[in-house]
Amino acid sequence: MRVLRGVAAGLVMLAAVSSWADSDAQKTLDRFKAMAGAWTGKGAHGETSEVTYQVIAGGTSVMADIKMGDEAMTSLFYVDNGRLMMTHFCPSNNQPRMQATFSPDGKTVTFDFLDATNLASPQAGHMHKVVYVFADPEHYSEDWTWKHEGKDSHFQFEMQRKK
Repeated sequence: MRVLRGVAAGLVMLAAVSSWADSDAQKTLDRFKAMAGAWTGKGAHGETSEVTYQVIAGGTSVMADIKMGDEAMTSLFYVDNGRLMMTHFCPSNNQPRMQATFSPDGKTVTFDFLDATNLASPQAGHMHKVVYVFADPEHYSEDWTWKHEGKDSHFQFEMQRKK
């Protein structure tokens, strides 16, 4: 009987943790949904970025069409089994999938590399990480990490909603 109670208590805790993770993932996806529209930004060295967010697939995902300088790319944000995921479609012809972690205050979302399609090797150039920091409904920053042959390059942008 003690074993049965222990198993039951464990299942209740697992369900509670699972629903908590779902709510953080869904809450953050909702934050990305609220960003629908056009955004512009400047990088540390004067580079420009333009992002258009669009809610798609019946509200189950958000598409970001991104222009960093002359490069055009697309990212999709969606919830998968309680995790907030991003698939990034890159001009380098690979598609990294990244999984989100959240800061306790909910203002920072970090997407870390999970795997990729069309990635010739782990040494091949690919987006490996991106960090979003939300200042307010009209401003956020993004810090992209490009990994190539074990070396990281950062692309940081301060973004604001287009008026």
